[in-house]
Amino acid sequence: MAELLKLDGVWAGYGDAVVIEGVGLSLEEGDSLALLGRNGMGKSTLLATLIGAARQMRGSMHFAGREVSRMPGHLRARAGIGWVPQERDIFASLTVEENLTVVARPGPWNLKRVYATFPRLEARRANMGNQLSGGEQQMLAMARALMTNPRLLLLDEPLEGLAPLIVQDLLRIIDEMVSEGSMAVILVEQHAHQILPLTRQAMVLERGRVAYQGASATLSADPALLDRLLGVAAQ
Repeated sequence: MAELLKLDGVWAGYGDAVVIEGVGLSLEEGDSLALLGRNGMGKSTLLATLIGAARQMRGSMHFAGREVSRMPGHLRARAGIGWVPQERDIFASLTVEENLTVVARPGPWNLKRVYATFPRLEARRANMGNQLSGGEQQMLAMARALMTNPRLLLLDEPLEGLAPLIVQDLLRIIDEMVSEGSMAVILVEQHAHQILPLTRQAMVLERGRVAYQGASATLSADPALLDRLLGVAAQ
C-alpha cells in the first residue's frame, strides 16, 4: 500500500508551550492506528496538529505526498483529513439530515450508506442536533465526518461517556470501517483493550514523546508492557 501520512520529528503545541516532542509516524492508505496514553500526554494535541489546530514548531508532515505543515486547516480537510473531535461539535440548530448534507462531498459515503450504518440517525433525520442523546450526537459526529469522504479519519475518544450498548454499536462500526480498508483511521481512546483488537498499529505517548510504536497485536499480548505504559493490564 502507498504511504498516506508521514510525520518526521514533529514538535507541536499551543503558543510557546510544547506538548508534542519529536514524534515520527508512518501510515499507509487504509491503515489503522490506536493512539494511546494516559490523560494529558499529548494524544489530542497530535490530532490537532494533523488538522492544523495546534502549532507545529519543528519537523515535517506529509499527507498524500504533499508537505502540509503550513497548510490551513480547511485545505487539509479538503485534501482528505476528516476529524471527529472529542466535543463532537455538531450543529445544534440544524436537523440531523442538514448536519450531514451541509458537509457532503462526492464519494462512497452518502446519505443512503450513512443511514444504513447508523439507523438511529435515519429515524431521527428531522430532529435538531440539540434534540439527540449523547450517543446519537456521537453517531452524528462520526457520520458527518464520513460524509466528507476522507482518506484519513481521526477519532478523538469517540466512546467517552457513552452507554455500553452505544459503545458496542460504535465499536462494531469502527471495526467494519477499519476492515474495509477504504480509509486510514487514527483512533484515540482511553481503554486500550477496546481498540487494540481493531487496529493494526499502536502508538503510546508519554509526556509528548513516543513510548511505544509497533503492532497492536504485540502490545495487546503483553500485559506487563501495557501495565507499565498505561496501567491498564487488569482492564
